[in-house]
Amino acid sequence: MRFEVITLFPEVFPGVLGVGVVGRALEKGLITLAMHNPRDFTRDRHRTVDDAPFGGGPGMVMKPEPLFECVENLGDPRPLRILLSPQGEPFTQDAARRLAAGASRIALICGRYEGVDERIRLGLADLDLSVGDYVLSGGEIAAMAVIETMARLIPGVVGDRESVDTDSLEGSLLKYPQYTRPREYRGMTVPDILLSGHHEEIESWRREQSLKRTKTRRPDLFSCNKSEENGN
Repeated sequence: MRFEVITLFPEVFPGVLGVGVVGRALEKGLITLAMHNPRDFTRDRHRTVDDAPFGGGPGMVMKPEPLFECVENLGDPRPLRILLSPQGEPFTQDAARRLAAGASRIALICGRYEGVDERIRLGLADLDLSVGDYVLSGGEIAAMAVIETMARLIPGVVGDRESVDTDSLEGSLLKYPQYTRPREYRGMTVPDILLSGHHEEIESWRREQSLKRTKTRRPDLFSCNKSEENGN
């Protein structure tokens, strides 16, 4: 899978994407990453990419021309164009699976300042994605989150496929509690069931713990999971 990142700050990449399993995937060519700066598509000596908003208001807005030309210069095959925005649909594990299965080339448009000209949303982007209900200074951190999440779903990126299949949020459930050595630490002990060697009972316990944890910490996910089990 190839990721094209449209950003005013290409120097921040690969950042965290350059380490761990995603870093190794980049080295092996399982995923590729390219940065494109809209300033390269400006016409004035100041390389202007922003301007004051019509109608007044604080801050500056990213102009349409540099972003349109930058994205349209990516060539064929046409990438799926994603605008990273707090106004977009929530980026979830389900969304990551859907996108990873449906696209081999993705362009991630990183906004800055007070946002982008609405015509970028209407005439350039295929969809908007939000990584959470908070505001970042730009889309670069969001782009890294999207890339890492999707990269983990590509065969060969994570060595143990079962590790991906049992991650939190897979199947709309949070992951069960995990323990390792030592058996006791500062008065906290490993549940006896995990030391029993009864694999069916351990799996049942893990499923129960996932349900309890999701119901307590993420009731929204728990409700979705129950609806799916009931066929609604």
